[in-house]
Amino acid sequence: MKMIFPANNSFSKRLLTITAALGITLSSCEKYLDNTQLPANTIAAVDVYSTDNMISTVVTGIYLNMNNSGPFQGSSSGNIGYTMGLYTDELRSLLNGNFADVFYKNAIQSGQSGNWSDLYKKLFTVNTAIEGISTSKGNLVYKDQWLGECYFLRAYFYYYLVNIYGPVPLALTNNYAVNNRLARAPEADVYKQIIADLKMAQSLLSNEYKNGYGVTTTNRFRPNKAVATALLARVYLYTKDWANAEAQAGELIGNTNYEMPPLSQVFLANSRETIWALATNSPKAANEYGFYNNGMPETIVPPQSPASSNVFVALSNILINKFEPGDGRFTNWVRTSTVAASSTTPATVYYFPGKYKSPATNAEYQVMLRLSEQFLIRAEARAMQNKSNAVEDLNAVRLRAGLEGLTAGTQASVLTAIAKERQTELFTECGHRFFDLKRTGVIDAVMATVAPTKPTTWMSYMSYWPIPPADLLQNPNLTPNPGYLQ
Repeated sequence: MKMIFPANNSFSKRLLTITAALGITLSSCEKYLDNTQLPANTIAAVDVYSTDNMISTVVTGIYLNMNNSGPFQGSSSGNIGYTMGLYTDELRSLLNGNFADVFYKNAIQSGQSGNWSDLYKKLFTVNTAIEGISTSKGNLVYKDQWLGECYFLRAYFYYYLVNIYGPVPLALTNNYAVNNRLARAPEADVYKQIIADLKMAQSLLSNEYKNGYGVTTTNRFRPNKAVATALLARVYLYTKDWANAEAQAGELIGNTNYEMPPLSQVFLANSRETIWALATNSPKAANEYGFYNNGMPETIVPPQSPASSNVFVALSNILINKFEPGDGRFTNWVRTSTVAASSTTPATVYYFPGKYKSPATNAEYQVMLRLSEQFLIRAEARAMQNKSNAVEDLNAVRLRAGLEGLTAGTQASVLTAIAKERQTELFTECGHRFFDLKRTGVIDAVMATVAPTKPTTWMSYMSYWPIPPADLLQNPNLTPNPGYLQ
């Protein structure tokens, strides 16, 4: 790919030009580039992948795009923690007929979820970068770093595609003609590719975190080897490879770069629990990731309501009832608001996600991977192998929350305890609950109980979301997920 730049053009102008050409949005790039200034070199007719500086711009643009569109964006209207929390039993809609209500009532139809198209657009950019970097004839200092990041990102995007939609086309090239005729690959094949990409990322990435110029940094915005390891541990758990899930999670648990701090510090910038985070694209974004909960005053006097404060979603009573007495996560990560009693109605208490608390600053980032999940992964993997030390990992999470440790019991009782702990530890994060219900085979049983409280009717086909009609029309080899109107 060739680009022409005027002599003495600044890096920021080059960044705008390249990102525009690649369909990438420019926002908060300084965070990913770590505010380091690049020399304003004179460039003419240069290949985008011929220098580290140019490649850095391309790869940085992928992260910026994650912030601005699709399932990872800071805006609650598209974030997976929001939509999948509503779809299952973590969140409830406070207003009938709005965007949130569609997911809450399990009523999404073809074309209503933009995740499919957005994730494939991101994959196209990643595949283009992998091909461009791999074949570059430039003297690249950080080639391994750029490739490692791209292989990780490809695995990350496919992890979401396969868990949201089931079998999906496995596009590994930027050739539109080829990709537009791909049939859906079996889930096992998709996971095989995810694992291969993550192993490749592990082999290419360093142990240190790097900024956009390959320089070691304290920010944890760009993947390092540990980030690839964290996702690989999760994928091994999902594919029931218990021994490898245990081993990969153990690598991180034993890594002194990571620890579980007090609950009040978990989501702060540069928290030692964070394995990977996305930089927020504005001071408001961390608040948006928390579902606008800070827009709700602590006390509302009738006739005001949550909706009058532009708050349309709250934590479900099902989730709230999972917290044990004395659980510090309820105190630290749940925010309460009360609609005061009137002459005709009693007081009503609403509960909201409160993991992110600083809407006016960038004191918090969107945490995508963190250490406590690795303890829960290893606990489950050990329990599935009938290892008694599974409860030790479970208790590491419980003790941090201020709860008593549990004693080893039957395999079934330990697995039940782990599932409950995942609910109260990882709630509204990254779609965990939706995926947990599916991978453990209990989604139909759980949702059959939950659906009447919404109220709606749960059908088995709803565990996979619909593929957009436009893509089905464009690709004759692509088949729809059953149950949805086309």
